[in-house]
Amino acid sequence: MQAVKVAQQLRERLTGLVEQAGYDLEDVVVTPAGKRRLVRLAVDKDGGVSLDECAELSRDVSAALDAAEDLLGQQPYTLEVGSPGVSRPLTLPRHWRRSVDRLVKVARHDGSTLTGRVISADDESAVLDVDRAEVSLAYSDVAKAVVQVELNRGSHERGEG
Repeated sequence: MQAVKVAQQLRERLTGLVEQAGYDLEDVVVTPAGKRRLVRLAVDKDGGVSLDECAELSRDVSAALDAAEDLLGQQPYTLEVGSPGVSRPLTLPRHWRRSVDRLVKVARHDGSTLTGRVISADDESAVLDVDRAEVSLAYSDVAKAVVQVELNRGSHERGEG
């Protein structure tokens, strides 16, 4: 429970810094790791986040954590800054917007499921290409949605493989 509380406090303190740098703070996880703590931040932005950007942001976040001794105290920590990855559920309109042209699997509140490619997304809904038909999907109807991993997608679109 302590790790969850620390993660929430870190989120509150770091959101402004991360947003000022041009990113969205998607997740903060704190995990005990022996005598240390592992602090993981997931950040994202339109167009994605590069490794160099994660490294730069990591330096800024580390400096802020070192200056804020009340958050982590004297206990050493390891900081990891990365992108959320494809396994993150699509829970916010910005997640859908950033998934345009990606294949997603959706479970609806009514128990039905569908898989389609995101054509467009706004603040209320997304439009999916499901078997060559456009389907409008209100976010309020979505119980869970995740991006599907597509291996060799490019070669199939070019008629290869």
